Amino acid sequence: MPVEFIIDGGMSTQLESMGHDISGNLWTARALFESPQAIVDAHRAFADAGADVLITASYQVSRQGFVEAGLTAQQADEALVRSVELARQASSTAKVAASVGPYGAILHDGSEYRGNYGLTREQLAEFHRERIAILSAAGPDFLAIETIPDVLEVQALADALKGNEIPAWITFSAKDGAHTCAGQPIEDAVRAAEQIPGITRVGINCTDPVFVPELIDRIRATTSLPVIVYPNAGGTWDSATGLWNGVTIDDIARNAIEWVEHGATWVGGCCGTDAKAIAAIRSAVA
Repeated sequence: MPVEFIIDGGMSTQLESMGHDISGNLWTARALFESPQAIVDAHRAFADAGADVLITASYQVSRQGFVEAGLTAQQADEALVRSVELARQASSTAKVAASVGPYGAILHDGSEYRGNYGLTREQLAEFHRERIAILSAAGPDFLAIETIPDVLEVQALADALKGNEIPAWITFSAKDGAHTCAGQPIEDAVRAAEQIPGITRVGINCTDPVFVPELIDRIRATTSLPVIVYPNAGGTWDSATGLWNGVTIDDIARNAIEWVEHGATWVGGCCGTDAKAIAAIRSAVA
């Protein structure tokens, strides 16, 4: 299948490569109000590298998370809107996808790679509903519902997106070639995703690339929806240096070719992939 769109890479990775500090519980969201030009510059670097779709820096933004960090709910709402505006400023041609991260992202403890938060479906739906409404009103081209680890959260998102008219994708975080990070069969997550209003494609992000070919095969065997994948760089994360070890640009490019061979039509990168990696992916699958 031909590649339709190249997705950008890891916003955090690109910001760090440009010398910006994103430490703290708000992660890249911190730059939305402290260094908005840095966000624009990072988006522009991805667009210049050949990304057709820019994902906003709203992954970590929520009223709850901002209040817990000593800010206000209004500032969270303003940051959500600003995330879309800054992506628009970066490129006149790239599409803008508003990032809707999982509930676990605001906990800043790796919960987006575990799921099972101890919340009900209704509580999760309410958490997502308020920020989806604000992001949608800001006018993105897509909603990027990403790094979802748990079928229960997929079901909650189906509730939160009732009435949604903006094309959306959903990507799961997976712990191996067959299961979400919460341990459910990926097929169960895909079937739940098909019930989400506005969903136009499903796939995988922020997952070790070694698992992605099997995951693509399982997804394609379960749904007729197109497949999108933008895994992390792979290798080993060194928290002391803030670098991914054991991964080269050539590795990333070869992985992207394999994803396309297995049927993914939108490809890109997540954590560990900067603009150079996206340029390599574009060149490899062109």
